[in-house]
This record gives sequence, C-alpha cells and structure tokens, in this order.
Amino acid sequence: MSMAIRFHEFGGPEVLRYEAVEVGEPGPGEVKIRQHAIGVNFVDIYQRNGLYKVALPAIAGNEGAGVVSAVGAGVAALKAGDRVAYVGKVGAYCEERLLPADRLVQLPEAIGFDQAAAMLLKGLTVQYLIRQSYRVKAGDTVVFHAAAGGVGLIACQWLKSLGARVIGTAGSDEKCALAIRHGAEHCINYRTEDIVERVKELTRGEGVPVVYDSVGKETFDASLRCLRPYGLLVSFGNASGPVPPVDLGILAQLGSLYITRPTLNTYTAKRTDLEAMAAELFQVVGSGVVKIDINNRYSLKDAAQAHRDLEARRTTGSTVLLPE
Repeated sequence: MSMAIRFHEFGGPEVLRYEAVEVGEPGPGEVKIRQHAIGVNFVDIYQRNGLYKVALPAIAGNEGAGVVSAVGAGVAALKAGDRVAYVGKVGAYCEERLLPADRLVQLPEAIGFDQAAAMLLKGLTVQYLIRQSYRVKAGDTVVFHAAAGGVGLIACQWLKSLGARVIGTAGSDEKCALAIRHGAEHCINYRTEDIVERVKELTRGEGVPVVYDSVGKETFDASLRCLRPYGLLVSFGNASGPVPPVDLGILAQLGSLYITRPTLNTYTAKRTDLEAMAAELFQVVGSGVVKIDINNRYSLKDAAQAHRDLEARRTTGSTVLLPE
C-alpha cells in the first residue's frame, strides 16, 4: 500500500483525503515510479472543484518527478533507477504510481527532483505559449498576466532572453517587484492601476501583438482592449473563473482580433513533440537563462492547505508537495 491524496466528490480543499491506496505492478508499456516531488498547479484545483471533470474517486495532481522502481513488458527506453519526470497524467499526489513509459521524460543530472516537479507543467506551458501559440521574436512587446506566479516568473525570464519587452500584471506592489526582478520591464498592479490605460501609455497608444491570460473572467475584456489590430489573445487559464460566452463581434470592433484557447495536452500529445519541448526547457534552465523559484513546499498530507494558499493567491513562484 502507498499513501495518496484522493477526492471522492467535487468541492473545496476539504474534499482532499490522505488515504492508503493499492498501486500494483506495471503492466505492458508501463513503469512504476517512487516519487520524490510533486508539482501543484491550478489545473489540480479545476479538477478538484469539478470545473474540469475527472472520474471519481480520483487521486489529485498532474505532475511529478522520481525514480523508476520497476518496468513492465516491452519497455526498453527506461530501467530501474532512472530519474524521470512527467506531466499531464492525473494521479500525481501520491508516494508511488504507475505510468505509461512514453509519457515520461528522463531528467538531466543538472535538474533536481524538486526543480523538475516545480517546472515541467509550467515550463512546458511557457514553451508552447511563447514558442508555438505565438512565436515571440526580439523587439515584441507582450502582456503577461499573473506575472509573479509560477508560469509568469518562468515566462518573464524566457521572454527577456528572447529580446522581448514584457509588461506584466500582478495583484500587489510586492508581486510586481518580483516580476520585474525576473525580467519584466514593467508590471501593472491591477488593484491600483487600469490595465488598458497603462498598456496604451507604455505602447504609445499602439497596443501589443499578444496577451497571455491565465486569469480568465476578471481580465478577459481588458486583455482584448490591450491588443493592437490583428492581435492575438492567448487565453490559457481560469484563475478568477471561466470566461463567459463571447460575442464574436467584439473582435471585429476592436481591430480584427484573434483568440486561441490552447492546452498543454494538445501540444504534447505526440511523443516527439513532448521530447522536443522538454529538451528546450531543460536547456534554458540548465544554462541558467531561466531559474526556477520554489517558494512553497508542503508535505504530501498537507495538500489541502497548499490548495487553499494557491486559490487565495498567497503564493508566488512554484509549489511542490514532498512525500514523507
């Protein structure tokens, strides 16, 4: 038996239970891993509260890192003792688990378990946002909401290394200062400043070619109004709630705008794409271009508190759970 965090109904953090579960042995194409660190992300909250449906009962979580302890029939690329990480497979909040071998990536020696669990989902998200959904180039000015969060801090650093000018947003002066230390040129405190007015001021009335928005309901309208004609809104999260139905006419009125709603699962569906994206992420982290801030560590059994803190926006950077 192994310990895990499960929920048997959708709801608040109180539905998360620390329980013993049976893991079993790996079947064909599977491996068993002993986890050393587990990432905590907003998608975990969306699954727990029912915004994103999962089959119940469910073990929470979508990201982790650890060591292979056993391999099933037909697995040739991995062996016991290999250091690995994964993202996008529900069931991460546990000590041990089974996973398809083709969903794991091997960790370079330079990347620690905590670091891997803190960055794989967020870092691969940044990769598809700035390298694929809209390929940012030197000289671009971009708006990045929640710039002091786990995704935002990685994005600020990576974007700066590409020669982009980053206008971040955050909910306090302290968070804005953190985003600026990580590469944002400007950061708008949305509690005291008008986002649209400030972006227009900083761009001399032109607006920006792309806005990255993981906040959702609270920022959606402002995000559209920050764009220049033909601009793209990349809406990739719902931290403040889901975006309501949109009248497509507003896109015409504001300058023939575009909207996309991407997901990491789509971008990593092919094994070759997952490997290429992970390799680029490991390169920018391993070279020191991007540093991973793990500002919040909790014991696995305290996952509910981690969710409370994340939902209340009391955290910055990345959050990990540590099995005992």
